[in-house]
Amino acid sequence: MARMSGIQALLVFLRGLTLGRAALVAENLALRQQLAVLHRGTPRPKLRWRDRLFWACLSRLWSGWRSALLIVKPETVVRWHRQGFRLFWRWKSRGRPGRPKLAAEVRRLVRQMSRENPLWGAPRVQAELRLLGYEVAESPVAKYMRPRPKLPSQTWRTFLRNHVGSLASIDFFVVPTVTFQLLYGFVVLRHDRPRVVHYNVTSAPTAAWVAQQLHEAFPYDEAPRYLIRDRDSIYGDEVRRCLKALGIEEVVIAPRSPWQSPFVERMVGTLRRELLDHVIVLNERHLRRLLASYFEYYHRSRPHRSLEQNAPDPRAVEPPERGRVIALPQVGGLHHRYTRAA
Repeated sequence: MARMSGIQALLVFLRGLTLGRAALVAENLALRQQLAVLHRGTPRPKLRWRDRLFWACLSRLWSGWRSALLIVKPETVVRWHRQGFRLFWRWKSRGRPGRPKLAAEVRRLVRQMSRENPLWGAPRVQAELRLLGYEVAESPVAKYMRPRPKLPSQTWRTFLRNHVGSLASIDFFVVPTVTFQLLYGFVVLRHDRPRVVHYNVTSAPTAAWVAQQLHEAFPYDEAPRYLIRDRDSIYGDEVRRCLKALGIEEVVIAPRSPWQSPFVERMVGTLRRELLDHVIVLNERHLRRLLASYFEYYHRSRPHRSLEQNAPDPRAVEPPERGRVIALPQVGGLHHRYTRAA
């Protein structure tokens, strides 16, 4: 036993010569700490948080800590160190977790842009925000964008608006005169900013007369791509030849389905409610004069809900400082236009 103690003392002496003083002190601390744990009064002593903290710190300060570790495995100490790292950053980040939120106005704009432009991605929305004076990173923009399907598609409203400039409609309407004679009114309506590009009146419509009206409605290169009409027998071969010569493809609606040509049907209904139901027509010339007066009002004064409460020929907003409001009678006093007197 004495011999073994001498050998051990010699080994400790030789180790002290080879190791630096700092390493020797660290090894002595490690051994003493383990002895203190083993001297606790339990058969299988448990390591406390102070013990774990000691080994976690020692593993960062002394590279040879594994050689002096006996009571636990080195992997256990590494796990303790990782737990301590997480606890440290949790304590340091208290009160302000995560990235700061975007302002409510910016979040609202991001959702609005992504809703109204389903083909846009986060970089495009970020660029629009930068042009509006908001410096925002791409990642928070992508976070607040509305979820969209994998294959984004435009809405039917957008599709129709993109093609409405290529459409026109024609239709007849009947008006009785004071002598109970029937007059036939004919209108040609362009669908973009609904505008009556041509109208006329006759007492005896024919296919040749309709073809002549179409030539007058679409001079030069102003013809639309498609023309919607009903199945009236008056649109005969001569009308078809006229449309082909103008480069227009006719779209014939189903029988008894006026809802398939809603633009011109709605316009004729408006014409009846706002003019024809309130007057007695004397003759063709009188009806033409009434129609001219009404369509002047329809295009330049009458607000349309489909045009954001404005007229086909847009009216400028007149602020109160421009003067008092005056009324200008139109369509013989059936309607009025309100403007400000300078």
